[in-house]
Amino acid sequence: MNFKVLNNDTKSNARAGKLKTSHGEIDTPIFMPVGTIGSVKGVHQQELSEDIKAQIILGNTYHLYLRPGLNVIKSAGGLHKFIAWEKPMLTDSGGYQVYSLAQNRKLTDEGAIFRSHIDGSKHLFTPENVVDTQRIIGADIIMAFDECTPYPCDYKYAKQSLELTHQWLKRGFNHFSNTEDLYGYEQSFFPIVQGSVYKDLRKHSSEVISSYKSTGYAIGGLSVGEPAEMMYEMTNEVCQILPKDKARYLMGVGTPANILESIALGIDMFDCVMPTRNGRNGMLFTSEGIINIKNEKWKNDFSPIDKNGSSFVDLQYSKAYLRHLMVAKERLGAQIASIHNLAFYLKLVKQAREKIIEGTFGEWKNIMVKKVSNRI
Repeated sequence: MNFKVLNNDTKSNARAGKLKTSHGEIDTPIFMPVGTIGSVKGVHQQELSEDIKAQIILGNTYHLYLRPGLNVIKSAGGLHKFIAWEKPMLTDSGGYQVYSLAQNRKLTDEGAIFRSHIDGSKHLFTPENVVDTQRIIGADIIMAFDECTPYPCDYKYAKQSLELTHQWLKRGFNHFSNTEDLYGYEQSFFPIVQGSVYKDLRKHSSEVISSYKSTGYAIGGLSVGEPAEMMYEMTNEVCQILPKDKARYLMGVGTPANILESIALGIDMFDCVMPTRNGRNGMLFTSEGIINIKNEKWKNDFSPIDKNGSSFVDLQYSKAYLRHLMVAKERLGAQIASIHNLAFYLKLVKQAREKIIEGTFGEWKNIMVKKVSNRI
């Protein structure tokens, strides 16, 4: 596995690159649809590949560990075979889920003790067994086990949390280095920068994780409630320190505007549940702005959802038809909305890549940020 920067924007830190994995090449910047339990909710793998043109998807260690369980996944030959997905895959280590289970978990130097949200059973995640779990799942990119701090949190807590994350990183990286790929293809380990919204902690964490040799590095603990400008400030701080020849992954981000602004700061990889979660609730992202498709104003609008926005609209579903499905609570409505939003996100980052290569990214980005933030 390797990453190469192919083009740099002259007026920002945006770059176009290529990440090569055993399951295929990924053009960056890239957005990764979230397939938490081995499924991008409501979307077939064929649609992911052909209509949405996803190059890589995510699975989640916490959820897959609990259900269907590692024995099933291993017996299937890994998650790629289990879900019939032949392209690259990344797995979140479960650190964010442990964070979200704050009322049902306990953190120690050893790891995180938590109770299943399914049946209340007790489990322990350690930096080592989370690596083992992700090897069994079969991810091309394995994430380090970390603690994601909430926002807001005080400096003392953020500092203690960061020290724990760095301790876990050392153990996880050593364990990854001393274990073998399970299914005959190469797996890569990404460390994660933490430090909440404190510049000195982010700077220190960036320096620490940069000392671990890897194909890429992630930035975690952002997009958890802090103002967007603060997220950009922390992202910029980290990108100034992380190796310029390695992939950078901003975890859990975000809106189309967030993605464009973060590309300008030097981010290569993104993921977020927003396209599917918001789509299921009637929010559509388009090249002209954000639409609430349930609004009465679309009842007799027979124009395409977004004539300029995504490849999926080649099927020419109208706003009126999609509104009808959503109001009637027909499942197809949620599916169409999810596919449309994902296709729009993938086309947006593809266009960003093209503009970086052309040398026109900065001007285009400024125009698009205003457009995609507009509520129609």
